[in-house]
Amino acid sequence: MKTLKPFLTAAAVQLKEYLSRAERSFWLPFSAASLVMIFFIFTIFSSEPGTYIDELGFTGDDDYVVIEDASEIRKPSIDKKTVQPGQSLYTILTSNGLTPADVDAIAGQLKGRFSIRGFRPGQNYEIEKSGAGIFQRFTYFQDRAVTIHIERENGSGELRVRRDAKEYENRLASIEGSVSKTLSSELAQRERSGLMRPVRKLFAGRLNFKRDIKPGSDFRLLFEEKWLDDEFISTGKIIAAEISVNKKSYTAYRYTDSNGKTGYYDEKGNALEASERTAQFVQPCSYSRISSGYGYRIHPIRRTRHFHGGVDMAARSGTPVKAVADGTVIFRGRKGGAGNMLTLKHPGGYHSQYLHLSRYSPKAANGGRIRQGEVIGYVGSTGSSTGPHLDFRMIHNGKPVNPLAALSASKPEPGLSRREKANLLAEISVMKAQLDNSRVLVAGNVKKSVSVM
Repeated sequence: MKTLKPFLTAAAVQLKEYLSRAERSFWLPFSAASLVMIFFIFTIFSSEPGTYIDELGFTGDDDYVVIEDASEIRKPSIDKKTVQPGQSLYTILTSNGLTPADVDAIAGQLKGRFSIRGFRPGQNYEIEKSGAGIFQRFTYFQDRAVTIHIERENGSGELRVRRDAKEYENRLASIEGSVSKTLSSELAQRERSGLMRPVRKLFAGRLNFKRDIKPGSDFRLLFEEKWLDDEFISTGKIIAAEISVNKKSYTAYRYTDSNGKTGYYDEKGNALEASERTAQFVQPCSYSRISSGYGYRIHPIRRTRHFHGGVDMAARSGTPVKAVADGTVIFRGRKGGAGNMLTLKHPGGYHSQYLHLSRYSPKAANGGRIRQGEVIGYVGSTGSSTGPHLDFRMIHNGKPVNPLAALSASKPEPGLSRREKANLLAEISVMKAQLDNSRVLVAGNVKKSVSVM
């Protein structure tokens, strides 16, 4: 810096002499430009080394340079997996970084959007995590139409549930044919095994599928199917069913009345067996009193407290015992303390039992079909009994129910009005025509209107 001062002093003296000789009009702009140049030169030569910082933060050529390699930054990961036996939604989510509190909050959002029954082994799912290993997304492929997402929102970090559902297309389809082995095998051959259970339920109490439907029996079914684009998903509601056994026709036609109530009727407009919710039962016998109720009691012989699964209807020996509903005899014989007993199977998951009978009706043979109100036996006092009575029992879906409650809750519903019955018969005619002209129906693996033959 000291070596520069003489140079700058000499330059200033020369500039002053030059300016004194210059014209006045030139002096001002020239002096301004000169001062700027002098300031620039002075700044460069007067800077201390190592104090300048550039755009990347460098102060000199001896700085250590750190090169950032973007290729080394971890990318988000997506793992595709399959639900294993014993796994639950809870275990999968918590094993991937979510807390029990997170899962509880998610469970609240899932209500109404996802049934835990839909979470089962073999289903596919995805787990997405950020480069830092933080949970970002869980996607569960429930079926071909429904996908459930649990996602972490950008910014807030909150977990949200989203459900994607594709709309099914309902198509009308028909099947008709003649049984060569069994009806079940015929439906399986046409890839419509899903129809077997509802058909069996429709004709329960009227047909024994193992015994009655033999080779040569004819059938016609009109039903709905669910499709997703051009892919068959499943069978739906049965619209009409006709089965011919030994030249006798059994029919069932679906009808919804003006009040929105749906049921099945035969070709004459008579209601078929009631559904599970509207099951109708009649009194099994005429009795004088209930000598023992349903529930816990002191046994009249053993004098111990135990559960009584039926009601004891005190009646004279020989009083006729009737079937409370249409059904099939699935047990007839001696049963320990129950004495002579009958068990009938009814539609809708119901069974009825009749204990301590003195004898059976010839119509109530094992495997026999019984109509509601038909006599099946007679009151007695066989087995562990202190006197003649009917121990009557009702079972629903494998669990005992209070027989008196079942009887009182099954009040006969009024039949269709004349106008409703006329509408029903008109619709039955339309359904028969659709079955006759099956080429207008949709079924099979193509969009074209064909029937499943």
